[in-house]
Amino acid sequence: MKTLFRSSLKRAARRLIHDRQGLALVEFAYSLPVILLLGLTGLELANLAVTNMRLSQSAMHIADNASRIGHSDSLTAKRVYEGDINDLFIGVNLQAGSQIDLYEHGRVILSSLEQNDDGGQWIHWQRCMGKKNVQSAYGEEDTGEEGTDFPGMGASGKELQAESGQAVMYVEIDYTYQPIIGGSFSEIFAKPFELRTTAAFNVRGTRDLDRLYQRSEPSPVSTCNKYQSL
Repeated sequence: MKTLFRSSLKRAARRLIHDRQGLALVEFAYSLPVILLLGLTGLELANLAVTNMRLSQSAMHIADNASRIGHSDSLTAKRVYEGDINDLFIGVNLQAGSQIDLYEHGRVILSSLEQNDDGGQWIHWQRCMGKKNVQSAYGEEDTGEEGTDFPGMGASGKELQAESGQAVMYVEIDYTYQPIIGGSFSEIFAKPFELRTTAAFNVRGTRDLDRLYQRSEPSPVSTCNKYQSL
């Protein structure tokens, strides 16, 4: 009986050694985690690139349009109203798209960089939109109102500066990236991190730089001490 059992076991073992039917399935099972990791990594990187592009385009959009807006007639310089600024914020939110939810996870800061009476640089006014708790990297409204100590806005040593009687519309966008991969994987690999982009345009034409105006029916003022969405 034992001899018969041993003989059957040997025959079964030989058949198993030469059996290749499940080899591909085993190899696939071993490689699946690597394939999955590479696929998810590529997907996350693609989403990050698209998000960064949208933020960059949004900053350019609002800086460009802020440099153009204003209402005037043939006898007066263009006046910019608080409602115009609010319209800019609405427009950039539509352009960015609902996928990134800009004002829920980020903040847009629009500053008017001008010259003060001493010939120095001055953040004359500043308007913000978004729930992210962050302030301008260059200072609040009225920074540089007097004197010449404030160098301007931009990279250190390469700051943008406004000419006399002119203004630069400077935009900062800070955003907390939202990974598209959920579950425990997002905690390990795709943890949210901060994105930042800036853009600036000189004001086109002649603008009334005295202040931001209100129409007969006042519009909400998007001051930077508020952390809100539209």
